[in-house]
Amino acid sequence: MSEKIENILIATDGSENVKNAVDWGIDLAKSTDAKVKALFVIPPVGVPAAVRGESWAEGARAHLEKEGKEATEYVVELGKAAGVEVEPVTVEDHPSEGIVNFAKENNMDLIVMGTLGATGLTQLLLGSVAENVVRHAKTSVMVVR
Repeated sequence: MSEKIENILIATDGSENVKNAVDWGIDLAKSTDAKVKALFVIPPVGVPAAVRGESWAEGARAHLEKEGKEATEYVVELGKAAGVEVEPVTVEDHPSEGIVNFAKENNMDLIVMGTLGATGLTQLLLGSVAENVVRHAKTSVMVVR
């Protein structure tokens, strides 16, 4: 690698599929003495809110905020155990756009993320988050199975 890695973005959704990527990101941060930002992106809940009412949207948002806190705190705890500085961050956006925009706005040197395992019609219609990040990010992306 010709560039020094000082700032790593670990994108997490808290799923089991992402934990391997978190491990890789923390190990890489430890070996390069990099700082880590653990990012959870809360997707918009506006369309279902119009159909189901405002209280449903508030409940969905609260649930996603709780998931985001748990997901990023998991990364923080792994970082502490490894002696790596990790800052938890939650943003609201479409997942791939949120990751790409955050990385650009915060001068991240590397994005580390897992494959989320979208299959079938969902992947055909929406594409995978990892694939979209790889296509649109202006920084290097490491995708871990």
